[in-house]
Amino acid sequence: MSKSVRFKLSFMMFLEFFIWGAWFVTLGTFLIQNLQAEPFQISNVFSTQSLGAIIAPFIIGMIADRYFNAERILGILHLIGAFLMFQMYKSTDIATFYPYVLVYMILYMPTLALVNSVSFRQLSNPETQFSSIRVWGTIGWIIAGLAISFLFRWDSPEGAQEGALRNTFLMAGIASAVLGLFSFLLPKTPPIKVDTAEKPSFASIIGLDAVKLLKDRNFLIFFISSILICIPLAFYYSNANPFLVEIGLSNATGKMAIGQVSEAAFLLLLPVLFVRFGFKKTILIGMLAWAIRYLLFAYGNAGDLSFMLIIGIALHGICYDFFFVSGQIYTDSKAGVKYKSAAQGLITLATYGIGQLIGFWVAGYIGTMYADIKSTDVAAFWQQVWLVPAGIAFIVMILFMIFFKNEKIENKKV
Repeated sequence: MSKSVRFKLSFMMFLEFFIWGAWFVTLGTFLIQNLQAEPFQISNVFSTQSLGAIIAPFIIGMIADRYFNAERILGILHLIGAFLMFQMYKSTDIATFYPYVLVYMILYMPTLALVNSVSFRQLSNPETQFSSIRVWGTIGWIIAGLAISFLFRWDSPEGAQEGALRNTFLMAGIASAVLGLFSFLLPKTPPIKVDTAEKPSFASIIGLDAVKLLKDRNFLIFFISSILICIPLAFYYSNANPFLVEIGLSNATGKMAIGQVSEAAFLLLLPVLFVRFGFKKTILIGMLAWAIRYLLFAYGNAGDLSFMLIIGIALHGICYDFFFVSGQIYTDSKAGVKYKSAAQGLITLATYGIGQLIGFWVAGYIGTMYADIKSTDVAAFWQQVWLVPAGIAFIVMILFMIFFKNEKIENKKV
């Protein structure tokens, strides 16, 4: 791989996740402070990510993989995304804002697969080369958070009072326009020609042919656990930034970037830990980390116990990598060569789609249930909110520990 190609792929990854991190982390706080959104309205907005994840396989499977170059579709989607971001920047109420964010997420979620497709087609040894490309995405997310908190101070009490968080959409829109144009300079990634003698079925196009893997008892338990563990994950995405801002933690968005630093570090350690502990123990550690993280949030504060909040944020690497990345490895091992892509799509549908969709609704319900407490005691409100996902994560961990039978992970070549 030439230096030119490496730069292009790295810059593509940087912008892809800079765009997401530039507005999604502070979205909950923006909805509360700028648009005066209610808990269920906030849940509906965050649910657009899940709807995008559910619809994404249709766009990728039925269009991108069959008719057009991946880099061209990537460019078009991000140029449209830049326009939608500008409309979100101008929105003054939740009714105006929601249609734009819904269409945006339906178009953005497929780009996560497209940047991987463009990258993998240029790599001669993806197992060793991809991580050095993908890490620039994590760096992009971190830079976005640091810019919001330390450079522009949009999430500061003064900035929030002035409605400065609206500028995150403008920043994301500019980055989206840049990536949209830059995409046309990326290495050409045409559709892979399929054997015309074997026409792909509708089920295979959208990944449903991997459903047969659910006949395996262990994979079924893992699949159900993946859905359930994403319910507490949704609490983090929708509530973490508003929680940290409302209890008075300074530079909350920038400090949340510690989670991405942790994610990058544990991603490098995971291969060693995975071999040492095995799949089941690795997954259980990840689930336990979710429960501990939310307990730390429930009982920490922005004063003398602020270290508990920082530890909770730093646990993101274990929470995400130990469950999601390990789960991708496990899924790859359970699927034969024919179903590898479909199986990964099935798990993505379960986690980012079904699991988080349920989770955002549950988070909205819990927020509404304890709304009366918030008017008199903000700290008590958030403590009640965080105890719910802590309990869910702990229950899922116990169920997985009981019902999932330990097995050796082997990569299937045929």
